[in-house]
Amino acid sequence: MTNPTLDPYTQNAQNDDLTPQKKIDDMKVVLKAVKTGMLTTRDKDGNLHARAMTPCSPYADTQLTLVFLANNASHKFDALEYDNRVNVSFYDAASTNWVSFAGAATVSQDRELIKKHWSPITAGYFGNLGDGTHKGDEHDPRVSVIEVVPSEIHYWLAKHGKVTNTLSTAVGSVTGKGGAPGELRTITKPEIELTQGLHNK
Repeated sequence: MTNPTLDPYTQNAQNDDLTPQKKIDDMKVVLKAVKTGMLTTRDKDGNLHARAMTPCSPYADTQLTLVFLANNASHKFDALEYDNRVNVSFYDAASTNWVSFAGAATVSQDRELIKKHWSPITAGYFGNLGDGTHKGDEHDPRVSVIEVVPSEIHYWLAKHGKVTNTLSTAVGSVTGKGGAPGELRTITKPEIELTQGLHNK
């Protein structure tokens, strides 16, 4: 059971005194540095599976929905059909910054979105099967869009470099004071709905 008084590290690190846009702006700095995330799904047997995926570039500064182009013949689509609740996490080993998206995934073959985000690099993941249908281009029927709409986003923003952060934690272990070498931030569901509502108007 959560008890802030018994978890001084988290209590000291949590920073809720920020505007929603400031939280979003700082979170996107982390995403730009990492680029590739781990999409975690749950299959019909209850197994959790994660795979590395790179989201398409956002087309608006306030966009929080993650968009992926993927092959609908792969296992992850079976899992999404069973349970569309997912997590997408990003970790920057150089800074120790991380971001965790909890949300729901929707699958479509929205041609406008596929065309907007298609690239020669994406084509390399599909390949031309030589049957005249599965050509590995943006019109290939295997190409689908996965949109992850977040319900909550947690992220960590380090105050200093990795070495300094490690020293800060070590000092905390000696002094008995749970120091925090960075900030834990949460973009809440109401904040997400507010910013996305403004974006969609």
